[in-house]
Amino acid sequence: MSLDLHSFVTSTRWTDLPPAVQEMARRCLLDLIGTAAAGRQTELSRIISIHATRMFGASDPAFAARILFDGRRASLAGAALAGGMTIDSFDAHDGHVLTKGHAGVAILPALLAMADRAEAAMSGPDFLTSLVIGYEVAIRAGIAQHRTCCDYHTSGAWNALGAVAVAARALGLDAAGLAEALGIAEYHGPRSQMMRCIDFPTMVKDGSGWGAMTGVDAAYLAAEGFTGAPALVCDAPEVADLWADLGQGWRILELYFKPYPVCRWAQPAVEAGLSLIRAHHPDPAAIETIEVETFDAAVRLDQACPTTTEQAQYSLPFPLAVATVHGTLPPGAITAEGLRDPVVQEMSTRVRLRTAPEIEAKFPAQRFARVTYVLRDGTRYTSDTMPARGDAESPLSDAEILAKFCDLTESLSDDRRAAIRREVAALADRPDVGALLELVLTNPADARQRS
Repeated sequence: MSLDLHSFVTSTRWTDLPPAVQEMARRCLLDLIGTAAAGRQTELSRIISIHATRMFGASDPAFAARILFDGRRASLAGAALAGGMTIDSFDAHDGHVLTKGHAGVAILPALLAMADRAEAAMSGPDFLTSLVIGYEVAIRAGIAQHRTCCDYHTSGAWNALGAVAVAARALGLDAAGLAEALGIAEYHGPRSQMMRCIDFPTMVKDGSGWGAMTGVDAAYLAAEGFTGAPALVCDAPEVADLWADLGQGWRILELYFKPYPVCRWAQPAVEAGLSLIRAHHPDPAAIETIEVETFDAAVRLDQACPTTTEQAQYSLPFPLAVATVHGTLPPGAITAEGLRDPVVQEMSTRVRLRTAPEIEAKFPAQRFARVTYVLRDGTRYTSDTMPARGDAESPLSDAEILAKFCDLTESLSDDRRAAIRREVAALADRPDVGALLELVLTNPADARQRS
């Protein structure tokens, strides 16, 4: 590892960041908080939060932090684990096409844990800068891993290194300590096979909770003198180009933001279907089949009639059926109530998936789909070949990001939602992050009971 990486992690300041990067940090933070609020309503989040307090508790209060939107305390690693899995439980968080995964889902929980320590004194600008640093390290590690490993691992395998970066910065690790921490995290990160979760969707999901936990743990182990294998995603000669532009090129600007809380691979088909609805207004009852041509990984999202939110999030037929029946895909569609919609469930059985070679050839840098509605009278409506909305080349507007946040945070009071928005917008001027932590690390139900 070069000293340049250490300098970037420990010495970068808010004023060093270009205005576009500063604005992206605020956007990422608001979007992740919104996703966490929605995720807090899932059974996955309920289970992991209880588990973290029981199995990852901290006997020393100096090494404890509150769990995201929960308020109970666990160890720093336990709080990061629960927070990462809570965000991951609701598939609406940002991602990066070349990593085929997600960075912020692990970075924010690790950062919140480090900021909530008893001895922590983190300013708003430092919090936002640390978030950017975590993204920059994690995204590069993810691209590097895909370049150097033959298997497709979950995001936790590489976003753990971004969690290391924010924890190492908070702890003030020296260059040797950071190198060891990155090596520990790469070695211990969850090298779980992503396509197994695609084929059999369950609560294991994208491994990001374990990535957040592993990264925090690795930084503390390194601080105590624990040694790790070299982090090849940072040190291997064949990935040196990915790290050469630290502080000059900003990978965070390449993120996409999801308009819908389902796997990104399903969203081009959703957009294609919605384009046909807007153009032709077909009666859903008149549709005999829905033909989808897309890339092979999206074809693997073949869960029709899902019975769990995990199956719904890793399905292409179901969200496309929701969009076809209702003309939209709201967050509530993947909740237990939404899954009981019999019209949507039946429509999802009419979807037929096929790999299109010319679309497959562009994956993962580009993700497209083409949809055809075949009506019972033989009429065929075929869409253009369409991408998902929200890519870096065609980002969601500020109004769309805000509307998404409001949709995702329906479980919060209007006052709390407004306070979160204000605090995120003003965080760069805050001498400390205490107000933000109170808003996102306490249980909304407790606040309602007190009021």
